[in-house]
Amino acid sequence: ISDYNMPGYSDRDRGRDRGGPPRFGGSRGGPPPGKKFGNPGDRLRKKHWNLDELPKFEKNFYQEHPEVSRRSTQDVEHYRRTKEITVKGRDSPKPIVKFHEANFPNYVMDVIGKQNWTDPTPIQAQGWPVALSGKDMVGIAQTGSGKTLSYLLPGIVHINHQPFLERGDGPICLVLAPTRELAQQVQQVAAEYGKASRLKSTCIYGGAPKGPQIRDLERGVEICIATPGRLIDFLEVGKTNLRRCTYLVLDEADRMLDMGFEPQIRKIVDQIRPDRQTLMWSATWPKEVRQLAEDFLKDYVQINVGALQLSANHNILQIVDKENKTIIFVETKRRCDDLTRRMRRDGWPAMGIHGDKSQQERDWVLNEFKYGKAPILIATDVASRGLGLLLQFIMSLSLHIVYTIYSTAVSF
Repeated sequence: ISDYNMPGYSDRDRGRDRGGPPRFGGSRGGPPPGKKFGNPGDRLRKKHWNLDELPKFEKNFYQEHPEVSRRSTQDVEHYRRTKEITVKGRDSPKPIVKFHEANFPNYVMDVIGKQNWTDPTPIQAQGWPVALSGKDMVGIAQTGSGKTLSYLLPGIVHINHQPFLERGDGPICLVLAPTRELAQQVQQVAAEYGKASRLKSTCIYGGAPKGPQIRDLERGVEICIATPGRLIDFLEVGKTNLRRCTYLVLDEADRMLDMGFEPQIRKIVDQIRPDRQTLMWSATWPKEVRQLAEDFLKDYVQINVGALQLSANHNILQIVDKENKTIIFVETKRRCDDLTRRMRRDGWPAMGIHGDKSQQERDWVLNEFKYGKAPILIATDVASRGLGLLLQFIMSLSLHIVYTIYSTAVSF
């Protein structure tokens, strides 16, 4: 454990005063008289922030460890080159090499010490100093690189330097994730590392009962991990708010855009004060993600770990024999319906199947596909688990199986 922990860190109880009205102003808003809403987020009015009236908050907690300070520019460049770290942006801090050099408080270091890790991963080594400095940042790294702790540990430090939550306050740290599975994984890590400083966290996502999620939000949580659609639902009906949010994370931003969440993300970010700290994480760096970074981040530091060209090659000509059957697996029911509608509009004999369809409708769709009347089947990953008997029949045929980029062959 470092001897250079910052003053002001404490393992304090995150107690809450439940008296008094919600702080930091702003009404819950609602539809203008006579206006009807049809799209997610239509009820949310864009907030117009006056930074002079907002309470000030801290976001720079980084003190460079003496061992890091003594490291020469040549040493830093050698480390980055060895670990394939590329950094762009002004005033980027040096990477750390050992855990104690991050100067995390004891309540973080104690948990790290129990993990039997040797050294931080490259994205952690460079990402922690940037995030602890209060800078906006983009982290480009593949899954399994340690990115979750790269943003959660600085987030926990950030929270412990803010005023306690009071009645009606929403989360201080918001993590947006594309899928329920990722959101649940992040929440498990947040619960484990937030326990020592008594931070509360919750995970909200679609496809699960709203009641328990609403109760968590109403009781008050410092960390909220959410999928965009369900969070929009709760914001629209006033079950939570983002007035206290000063630490925003967009995890797997490229995947969220691929899944069509950009409108919801923009609606959500409009509800958060503009001087927040924002961290965006992505496995690829296409122009859509770059545009999102330009719109949401200010004077950000970009960290890339691994090859600079991480994105898949989109310039691929696919030639499909019309006589063959094709299954297209997609991530969400909405994407299934949208893709089916678009393909049929373009003249393709496609039909969709997912968990919201009745058993009778699913049987009919599978029968149409089985006998070639609709040779293109679009299915969600969950629905694909019920295709076993059908696949016994069609696997003997020349079958094309197409996955969206993030689907896995394991479930198939």
